[in-house]
Amino acid sequence: MPEQIPSNPLIDRLPPHLKQFIKPQNYELYTAQDQAVWRHVMRKNVEYLGQVAHGSYLQGLKKTGISIEEIPSMYGMNRILKEIGWAAVAVDGFIPPAAFMEFQAYKILVIAADIRQLENIAYTPAPDIIHEAAGHAPIIASPDYAEYLRRFGEIGSKAISSAHDHQMYEAVRQLSILKEAGSSQVKQELDQQIENAEAEVERLQAKKVAPSEMSLIRNLHWWTVEYGLVGSLEQPKIYGAGLLSSIGESKSCLSPAVEKRPYSIDAAYQDFDITRPQPHLYVTPDFAYLSEVLEEFANTMAVRKGGHRGLQKLIDSKSLGTIELSTGLQISGIFKRMITNEDHEVVYVETTGKTALAYREKELIGHGTATHPKGFISPLGKLKGINLAIEDMGPRDLQAYNFYDNQRIEFTYESGIRVEGLNVTGMRNIKGKLMLIQFVDCTVTYRDELLFAPEDGMLHLAVGKEILSAYAGPADHHSFELVDQESPSKTIKPKYSRREEEIHQLYQKIRRLREEDKINQDQLVRFRESVQTQYPEQWLLLEEIDELLEH
Repeated sequence: MPEQIPSNPLIDRLPPHLKQFIKPQNYELYTAQDQAVWRHVMRKNVEYLGQVAHGSYLQGLKKTGISIEEIPSMYGMNRILKEIGWAAVAVDGFIPPAAFMEFQAYKILVIAADIRQLENIAYTPAPDIIHEAAGHAPIIASPDYAEYLRRFGEIGSKAISSAHDHQMYEAVRQLSILKEAGSSQVKQELDQQIENAEAEVERLQAKKVAPSEMSLIRNLHWWTVEYGLVGSLEQPKIYGAGLLSSIGESKSCLSPAVEKRPYSIDAAYQDFDITRPQPHLYVTPDFAYLSEVLEEFANTMAVRKGGHRGLQKLIDSKSLGTIELSTGLQISGIFKRMITNEDHEVVYVETTGKTALAYREKELIGHGTATHPKGFISPLGKLKGINLAIEDMGPRDLQAYNFYDNQRIEFTYESGIRVEGLNVTGMRNIKGKLMLIQFVDCTVTYRDELLFAPEDGMLHLAVGKEILSAYAGPADHHSFELVDQESPSKTIKPKYSRREEEIHQLYQKIRRLREEDKINQDQLVRFRESVQTQYPEQWLLLEEIDELLEH
């Protein structure tokens, strides 16, 4: 029977577009060799990391329910994580960066349920349960760090991506899948595919493109959450999950050969190579400072700056995004065009395809994609010759300027955009500011261009002096069909040969002997000799036998 997905109040409240990425852990598919790989890495790491990792590491292993002896179960982790206000879910390898960060905003650890193969035991470019569970989970026992993770997810999920980001994500995901293919039978067919995937990653990395917000904040994530050091430059401690989960790099990273830099916002502009050890790392004095730098970076983002630059980022992204006007009205869709005045203020916006309007992240009744299936247009700004902005007009002000319901009206914006039509009604926000005015039989022109004609239907004119915010994704996730955005590339599930299955049985035999404490030394010596003769490449199996012989 397929394994059920463990529940937790935090998981239950996730929106559908995130739940689509959650997969069953399928714990029964882990082989005894997989368990031995976990045990080997954890024994090596805990012994060493107890001395060089941040102080919350060992304590965090206990708090998050992670055992040295066996791969953690999502059920067990969620039962214990619940006590510190977090949860964990299993996913299929890399998921889109925006989704990964949004999970963090909901205080949920995303854990790739697969485990690295024996030949990649020291390091794997693919996300796996060693990296995710034993790397990310323990440090959230530190409240400062846990809040940094949550806040990072909240801000990072609003970062605007580019088409190049999407291509890079798919290329890295494909390469990681191929490099961690689950068995020798499959791998024999993969050499050329791996070579092609590596070439594609290198091609995209070499491409000169302006960095997007997502690529910059992804850099910050890499140099902190994945590869961060904390403390002094002279004697830093490890807290990054990539270092905590790598036997080799957790040691080499502290050597003088790896440059240590003081952490700052400059890290956002430092790219990285996921396939190689890092030549330099950043050191934060403490976890609280991570949040300071995050806020400094957030102040440069369109989600806080808005304006024409923010809207231009959305237009360039060709992806679903949202702008918020000064009235609080949120317009979500794929933005196609804007018009600006000589002061670079946006005076006209236009989307293409399904569009929805919202206020405070809740879709306005009657203004979902069914109402706006082909796009949305609206002038913005102040009216010509009137000091009072429309959004600040009360009912008497509107009457003074001839804004009567069910009467024809004509007015011109300071930008020169002219609107003429039958005023049907208006909609105000919770503070009483006018957000929308509806017109029928309406014409909108700008210079010699017709922007909206009566045959286009009802004009829903957005009211707002300026764009305060622009960010990726919709204001209300329920407005759009966001389920079905998974990557076309899927992790390759193991197809074991008869020899591999025999090896797994040998690992299982050793595991059973250890757990039952039924060890016959003479038989174990003969067993070791047999393994040495028939499976000399199985160094980990020999190591497990030697461990029993020593005890």
